[in-house]
Amino acid sequence: MKACNQNIRKTLKLVEKMIELANSGDEDRDDVGCGILYGILRDSAYRIKKIAEEEKNTHMEKGKWD
Repeated sequence: MKACNQNIRKTLKLVEKMIELANSGDEDRDDVGCGILYGILRDSAYRIKKIAEEEKNTHMEKGKWD
């Protein structure tokens, strides 16, 4: 597999871990500051996920995804 595709896959795996952490952190939080932190983490993860999936689809359409 090409390095660029491996990096996209790694990014998508990382994003899933970010979402899991945001969810568990939000459940365990003690104050509003933590809520803000985990909200930002979750929002960032979803934004990165969207871009990574779009890039993966672009690679697939160009026949560069293996």
